[in-house]
Amino acid sequence: MTTETQNPIEPCLAAHEKFADTADGPGWLSDLRRTGITHFTELGFPTLKQEEWIFTNVRPIQEHSFLPATKPTSSIPAVDDLFFSELSGSRLVFVDGHLSHALSKFADVPEGAIVTNLASALETHPELVEKHLARYAKTDESGYSALNTAFIQDGAFIYLPKGKVIDEPIQLLYVSTDGDSNTATLRNLVVAEPTSSCKVIESYQSAGEHAFFTNAVTEIRVDESANVEHCKFQDQNEESFHIATIQAQLAKACNFTSHSISTGSRIARNNINLVMNGEGIECTLNGLYIVGGKQVVDHHTLADHAMPHCNSHEHYHGVLGDRSRGVFNGKIFVREDAQKTDAKQSSRAIVLTDGATVNAKPQLEIFADDVKCTHGATVGQLNSEAVFYCRSRGIDEASARRLLTHAFAGEIIERISIEPVRERLEELLWDRLEELIEQ
Repeated sequence: MTTETQNPIEPCLAAHEKFADTADGPGWLSDLRRTGITHFTELGFPTLKQEEWIFTNVRPIQEHSFLPATKPTSSIPAVDDLFFSELSGSRLVFVDGHLSHALSKFADVPEGAIVTNLASALETHPELVEKHLARYAKTDESGYSALNTAFIQDGAFIYLPKGKVIDEPIQLLYVSTDGDSNTATLRNLVVAEPTSSCKVIESYQSAGEHAFFTNAVTEIRVDESANVEHCKFQDQNEESFHIATIQAQLAKACNFTSHSISTGSRIARNNINLVMNGEGIECTLNGLYIVGGKQVVDHHTLADHAMPHCNSHEHYHGVLGDRSRGVFNGKIFVREDAQKTDAKQSSRAIVLTDGATVNAKPQLEIFADDVKCTHGATVGQLNSEAVFYCRSRGIDEASARRLLTHAFAGEIIERISIEPVRERLEELLWDRLEELIEQ
């Protein structure tokens, strides 16, 4: 007697069939969703046989019967400790993938600017959303991005007209609960027109302890001479799974900064892709992961230099304990016309235990000859000479290791320009480091 094994994509296809029958939105959005599910059917879930996923096994995600949260939850979780209360700007809170009006706050913004949720923007500004939604994140290359597009429903929508500046950072808080629906599909869209400026904080948290799956895609368009600073903090519980893509389309002389801080989830994958489509672009990618137990955190970055005279700088640090694992795959891609490129990439990780491992794969693909490109990756324990130096100054060994580990992580946190966020993260990460060091 033989038992047929179910194709892992079949539950997703069945769920999408039900979703498509009742999902709101204009005809063009329905077309996008159909394109997404078609591409997902072709691509399926990634496997270890694929080069981009060779170090990260996502089979544990498929082993759960995750159901999409197609309707807002009626429960209101306690979130006071989950956001940055010192900030007075707009705060959009999404519970299990849907905006909670009761927990959100909308501050005044300059004339013409829009800070709202995607579902509302589809009703009030459909032409503007259609112009940009799913124009940057590709569905024909990533199964998870295709699946996200197939279930597009809600997320954040931020739009800045030419020359407008939102001074106060915009908070986007995504909270997962222990509800029956345990998948959140989030689609965020940020559009900064020429010479505009904003700062955005994406924070992913848990209000429960059950397994939960987050599939998020954030598309960011930064036009000529605009400035966007984006900070993503992921601290969901260690039973959860988190797959996220940030796709940034950058124009001439703009400035884009990304901070990716990861401490949570059983498996977390962060894809951060930049396309530099104009001259004189400045972009910086900063990342920090602090993990223990059996956690896996995977950062994949792509800096695509398509035009000359652009600079990109990547700085990623990791601190790992127990049997956790970190993955860093950073690719600098310099096209033939991208002369005078200056691209630097650095990945450094400290392992606190013998069971922790890091797989680092820095990559350079250069098709121009007048460039400055460097990359490097180091993995090891704390510097014994630095520990000895601290001890020679009267500091005991345990305290020396704490100070050095905290300073190592702090090198990334101090790059965040938003002071309340920087200070709060320093407190949270100090506690997390203490947990790892004491284990």
